[in-house]
Amino acid sequence: MEKILVIDDDPKIRKQTCALLQSEGYTTVEARNGREGITLARSEKPALVLCDITMPEMNGHRVVESLRQDPATAHLPFIFLTGWSERSDQRTGMNLGADDYLVKPVEPVDLLGAVQARLRRRQQTTGATRAASVADATPGAIERALGLTAREAEILSWVVQGKTNPEIGTILGIQLTTVKKHLESIFTKLGVENRTAAVTSVLEKITPQS
Repeated sequence: MEKILVIDDDPKIRKQTCALLQSEGYTTVEARNGREGITLARSEKPALVLCDITMPEMNGHRVVESLRQDPATAHLPFIFLTGWSERSDQRTGMNLGADDYLVKPVEPVDLLGAVQARLRRRQQTTGATRAASVADATPGAIERALGLTAREAEILSWVVQGKTNPEIGTILGIQLTTVKKHLESIFTKLGVENRTAAVTSVLEKITPQS
């Protein structure tokens, strides 16, 4: 079963989270702070990271930022599990590279659902044979290759990274209806019918970075 790294300075929350994950068959690794979490992410090679934000040594924002800068962990699914509930906090976390943002206390079914969704998406991405990687799909590269507007390219780059429409709205600070309208325009311009086909089109047409 997949290995999950849980980073939290609260031993009670770490224990509860790990117990829940283990009850579903996952293997868990625990880190007491951000710095220890980064070390374990590199040595243990987990399939996914669950991380608090407010911690000693190094906070969660610095953790995800550090992991995204390391090629070995750049595409590691990362979920914030935190007490910070402000929309601006969520936007900050997502912009730094988090894949999801769950606010404590979180229902077990919601936590497990988020974990399962991110692991499925990781498997789909890993299993696909593509001309370019997700890291190559920057807004600039998409705009040049596909002839989209700057905003459309920005939205599509987040789609390539696996973000949902609500997540994209949070990251960019725009309404969900606006995201949907842009996606409709993108699909029409690319001649595709859904997000999966749009992502495939991006990764086939952009030039991989050397």
